[in-house]
Order: sequence, then C-alpha cells, then structure tokens
Amino acid sequence: MKNITLIIVLTLTSFIGNSQTKNFIDQPYIETTAKVDTLVTPDKIYLSIFINEKDTKGKISVEELENKMADKLKSLGIDLDKQLTLSDLGSNFHKYFLRKQDVNKTKSFSLLVFDAKTAGQVIQNLEQIGISNVDLSKTEYSEIENLTLILKSKAIRKAKLQADYLVEPLDQKVGTAVFISDKFRQNYNYNNLQEVMVVGYAPRKKEDKPLDIEFKKIKVESEVTVKFKISQ
Repeated sequence: MKNITLIIVLTLTSFIGNSQTKNFIDQPYIETTAKVDTLVTPDKIYLSIFINEKDTKGKISVEELENKMADKLKSLGIDLDKQLTLSDLGSNFHKYFLRKQDVNKTKSFSLLVFDAKTAGQVIQNLEQIGISNVDLSKTEYSEIENLTLILKSKAIRKAKLQADYLVEPLDQKVGTAVFISDKFRQNYNYNNLQEVMVVGYAPRKKEDKPLDIEFKKIKVESEVTVKFKISQ
C-alpha cells in the first residue's frame, strides 16, 4: 500500500512539474543575455608586514623594531588601533634548544591603508628602519555592494534594449519578464607586490620622495539572462 501511495505522489509531482514547464514554453518569449562591467580603484589595501630579528643579525629586538614601526606609521597619520592588527607571533624554539642560541623571534602584522600613496609611504618608511618584508595581501573596494546593484540594473536595461531591437523587424513587442538569471564577477584580489605598478622608480635614498604607486583597478562585472514575453 505504501508503495502504491509513493508511486501516486511521484506521478502527481511529475505531472505538476511538466505542466509548469509546458505552460512556460507555450508562451511566446525571447531570451537575451547582457553583460556590463566597470573598473574601480581599490580603497582598502591590506599590507602584510613581517618583522624578524634575524634580518638585523640579532642586533635589534623584535620589540624595538615594533616600536620603531609604530612611530613611523603614526607619523604617516595611521591609526594603529583601527588599522594595524597582529597576525602571528612566533619563536624559533627548535633552534634555541638544539644550538643553545638566543630565541629568534618574529612577528607578523596586517596593515590597512586606504590609498596607493600611503602604501608607498609605508613601504619606504619601514625600509628605512630595516623592515623590508612587506607584501600586498589583498585589495578591496568598500562600495562593492552598491556598485553591484547598479551594474545589475544596467544589465537588465541593456537586455531589454536588445530584446526590443530583436523583435522590431518582426512587428512584435516585448512584454513582461518571465525569467531572470544574473551572474556577478569581481577580480581584484592580488597576493603580492608584483600586482603593483611603481611609476618613475629609481634607486632610493633617504631624501627621495615616496614611491609613486598605482594599483591595478578592480574589474567588476554583471551578466544577466532574461526571458521576456512577446506579443503582436
């Protein structure tokens, strides 16, 4: 009895699904796909800073380098409480126990800056105090959500315009949309400073100006597929 009930339910479900599909296909419609994209400048730049006592041959402690770094960043107007976070704290205990040498301490930080000019100033200023392990971890655009909505709307308008042009030679009109599918893509995360363009680079001295850096722009893209009813 249970098997018979299951067969009836499955048959009914299949019938409903087929009916819905048939009703949709039986309607005259036109399908069109539209894509729009734009480029924006990243306004959230994350730098990874690695401090290692080994880089100074043990002459300067991690704590001293950290304090020097803090002073340099403050001089650039950086809010350490909001923009600087500790990523990792490590010590080379293995080397210490086997060779009876001093512990080689390291620290990793993540620094948030908001423009390429500041990023260049950070790189140059930290290099002056012996911190050259600075990498670009990622870039972001703070208004990405609003931009995405704008691009989706533009893509829909473009799809409607394409549909209008397609049916015009047939003396038909585009009606309401019966199906909409959208895709969103963004390509802006970079994992090293090779993704950074340095403009007018020359061997640096203390009196040189900060690096003139330009980051690759973020490409944001929206694509929609829309099915519109058509009528005479």
